[in-house]
Amino acid sequence: MQTVTPSRTWVRVEVVVVLALSLGRSAVYSLIALVQALAAGPLSTQSTSLNTSIRENPWLDLFYQLLSITFTLVPVVLVVLLLAITAGSLAQALKDLGLDLGQPGKDLAWGVALTAGIGLPGLAVYYIGRAIGATVEVIPAALDTHWWTVPVLVLHALKNAVLEEVIVVGYLYQRLERLGWSGRKIIIASAVLRGAYHTYQGIGPGLANLAMGLVFGEFYRRTRRTMPLVVAHTLIDVFAFVGYALLKNLIST
Repeated sequence: MQTVTPSRTWVRVEVVVVLALSLGRSAVYSLIALVQALAAGPLSTQSTSLNTSIRENPWLDLFYQLLSITFTLVPVVLVVLLLAITAGSLAQALKDLGLDLGQPGKDLAWGVALTAGIGLPGLAVYYIGRAIGATVEVIPAALDTHWWTVPVLVLHALKNAVLEEVIVVGYLYQRLERLGWSGRKIIIASAVLRGAYHTYQGIGPGLANLAMGLVFGEFYRRTRRTMPLVVAHTLIDVFAFVGYALLKNLIST
């Protein structure tokens, strides 16, 4: 595949379209949801549910859950293909993203370290936010209990991680870098976007995810690898989703 050097105008339009199809759209809806929640009354009295059941029939629900995960990941395929056009090959695009399997041990170790460094403070911010009334109650797993509930929750966690880290960190960094943005400006823009699409959970989670975005953005700037970020994000969400589901089942029994 021959490399292509897109114009600055093309890159700007491409970034806007990609974000409008994915997490930029989520950020707009999330901010609107926050405004509506603030207008409705204290955030401490409200709740939001993640990973909800889509259909009453268990098999139909499973089918729709898998469809939802698949279609949500389509923008990731799109950005990898767009990066491959400018990188010259799919393999090079994955390498530039740091999404290849070249150093699995190191990626896993960094992922676990980032999980500990980000996950625990994030949990503390959530409970502080609940205590001061700046955060809605977040129900991480509202799926009905079936034999496939835990595997699907793990897939949702992986889907969130791949979508966010590939687009908001790797892709956005590379494209804004082409536009001449400094590393600091790119990291701030990426972190603000990450915080924005989490504001439906309240002000606290929005700020916590902004901080997470700053850490993850700086990590990518230094290492040029998104794989550890995907590992960390997946582990954080698995602990939240699966942990909540299992505890809910234990309490109900």
